[in-house]
Amino acid sequence: MIIIVIFIKNKQRKIVFGLVLVTIIATLTTFMCIMRKNIMVVVDGKQIKLVTYQKTFDLALKKADINITVKDKIDKVLSSKIVDNDVITINHAVNLKVFVDNKELNIASAEKDIALMLNTEKITLNPNDKVSPSIENKLSKDMNVTITRVKTQTIQQKKPIDFKTVIKKDTDTLKSQSKVMQNGIKGEKSITLNVTYENGKEVTRKVVKELVVKKPQNKIIAQGTLSNITVSRGGSSTTSAKTINFNSSSTSSKTLNVKATAYWGINAYTYSGRKAVRDPNGYSTIAVDPNIIPLGTKLYVEGYGYAIATDKGSGVKGKFIDVFFNTLEEASNWGVKYPTVRILD
Repeated sequence: MIIIVIFIKNKQRKIVFGLVLVTIIATLTTFMCIMRKNIMVVVDGKQIKLVTYQKTFDLALKKADINITVKDKIDKVLSSKIVDNDVITINHAVNLKVFVDNKELNIASAEKDIALMLNTEKITLNPNDKVSPSIENKLSKDMNVTITRVKTQTIQQKKPIDFKTVIKKDTDTLKSQSKVMQNGIKGEKSITLNVTYENGKEVTRKVVKELVVKKPQNKIIAQGTLSNITVSRGGSSTTSAKTINFNSSSTSSKTLNVKATAYWGINAYTYSGRKAVRDPNGYSTIAVDPNIIPLGTKLYVEGYGYAIATDKGSGVKGKFIDVFFNTLEEASNWGVKYPTVRILD
C-alpha cells in the first residue's frame, strides 16, 4: 500500500510539473508573440525588413547595427514605441563643401536638395546671387557648392565731349596760312551706368542713359585759299631792274601802303638766285611786284624791319609784298597785314 501511494504521489508531481512547464512555455510563447514585431527600415531609399523584439526604434536600429548620426534625417522619433508592420525612413547625411563669402564650409546634410540644405544651414541667398550647381540639384557625397554674391549698383559719371574742328575758307589769305577764329571748348555729358559686381569685383558695366549737360563749342580755323607763292623761285640771277645805290642812313624818298603776306622755307632761294633769309638785325629778303618795286630795292617794312626786294611771284601783283620768315609759325603769326613801306635810296 505504501508503495502504491508513493507511486501515485510521484505521478501527481510529474503531472503538476508538466502542467507548470506547459504554462510557462505558453506564457513565454504568448509574450514572445506579443513582443515580436515586423518593421520596414528604408535607408537612403533601400528597404530592409527587420524582425525585432525591441520596444523602441533606437534600440531596434542599434540591435540591427544601423548607425545614426546627428545630421541624419529620420521620419520617426527614435524613442517612440514600435508597432507591428511599422515603417521608418532614414536618410544619411553626406559630407559636402560650400564656398561662400570667401569661406570654405564643411557641411554634413541629409536634406533632399541644395536649396533645403542652404535653408537648414541658414545660408541666405540674395535675389541676384548665383549658385553652382543650381539649387534644384540633389545632394551627393563630396559635392562642392559655390555661391557667388552678385550685386548691382547704379552710378553716375560725367565725361567730356570733344569739340569738332571746322575749317572755313579765307579767300584773302594764302594757302600756307591759317588763323584760329574761335577756340574749341569741350562739352560735358552725364552717363548713368549699371555696374555688376561678383564677390566684390566688378564684372560688367552697362550704359543705360546718356544726357548732354553742356554742348561743345567747335574750333573754327580760317584757312587761306590763295595760291602759295613758290618759295624757291629759281631763274636767272640777272635782272633788268635798275640798281639803286644807297646806305641804311638814307632818307626816305617814297612810301607805299601795301598788303603784306608771309611765306617761309628751309634752304629756299629767291628769283634773284640769293638764299632767302630772315635777319631781324639786318636785311631780310621779300618778294615784290617788280613793276611797283624794282628788284634790288632796299626798303623798310613797318612791323617787319629792313628788307631787300630779291624775289617775285605770280601771286605778288600791284601794291603787294610777301615777307620771308624762317618758320611756319612765324609766317602764320604774321598773317595778313597792311603796313607802310618806305623805299630807301
